[in-house]
Amino acid sequence: MSKIDRAAKWKTIGQAIAKIMVVAIATIGLFLTSDIIHPQAASAYPFWAQETAPATPREATGRIVCANCHLGAKPTEVEVPQSVLPDTVFKAIVKVPYDTSVQQVLGDGSKGGLNVGAVLMLPEGFKIAPEDRIPEEWEEEVSGLYFQPYAEDQENVVLVGPIPGEQYQEIVFPVLSPDPATDKSINFGKYAVHVGGNRGRGQVYPAGNNSNNTVYNASASGTITDVTYEEFVGNQVTIETADGETIVDTVPPGPELIVSQGDTVEAGQTITSNPNVGGFGQADGEIVLQDANRVKWLIAFFALVMLAQIMLVLKKKQVEKVQAAEMNF
Repeated sequence: MSKIDRAAKWKTIGQAIAKIMVVAIATIGLFLTSDIIHPQAASAYPFWAQETAPATPREATGRIVCANCHLGAKPTEVEVPQSVLPDTVFKAIVKVPYDTSVQQVLGDGSKGGLNVGAVLMLPEGFKIAPEDRIPEEWEEEVSGLYFQPYAEDQENVVLVGPIPGEQYQEIVFPVLSPDPATDKSINFGKYAVHVGGNRGRGQVYPAGNNSNNTVYNASASGTITDVTYEEFVGNQVTIETADGETIVDTVPPGPELIVSQGDTVEAGQTITSNPNVGGFGQADGEIVLQDANRVKWLIAFFALVMLAQIMLVLKKKQVEKVQAAEMNF
């Protein structure tokens, strides 16, 4: 191959590499800016609980910190077996029901479906079962779910979501129970299980600022002198106070104004509708880590009692026959 041919070949390769680099950079840029250009419909982020409570999601009062951002109250249920044996896989089912016909306000002010999320607080030693321990018949129920530990050293506290609410109103957690025979820190007995479930977007972000999925109030008393709307910003309500001061309250796209120009408002008065259709709820349960030997001895005890009762009845019948024979003589 001549020097000219080699040069042409390397030039072609260089151009191909340059095109690949341009496409890769454009793809990464689109990925990083997509949330700004086109906000996604994700609606429930349980991992934000880590922002406000990095140590544990359950406060000393028993309240789970998701309630700090999801101010609406909705029911949440948890189903766990009454008792489990060591080193066995079982289902913990978290139910997050809601009316699937409703739509919520998204980040850009448009309407969309609700997502759901949950936090499951298991006893120490319990954790999500590895893939090779999950039965094949459960694969459809747990497919598409990503279980995230609350912290690296807290495998027993698990987060999941956001996931589509229409598909996952019942979230199945495949849980592996610990074995006291291999872990001496684990004891047989009764343990508490705590769960929190949310549906829809929160009303407050972890930083403390309001989302566009909440009610907005007037920041001052006075008369509304002007109401304007700006795309991507929302409504701007101008309030003139009694001393002539002008205050502008900005309402992002989503909540609908229930006041208009010329209305008189008081500080703290509601000026928008409540767009929130979701909410958060929590529930508690109990589970017993059962010793198989205790179950065996219990069954043996029941069998012994039943045998004793049978023998007693037979003995009674025998005595009655003897008494009847003696009376005949």
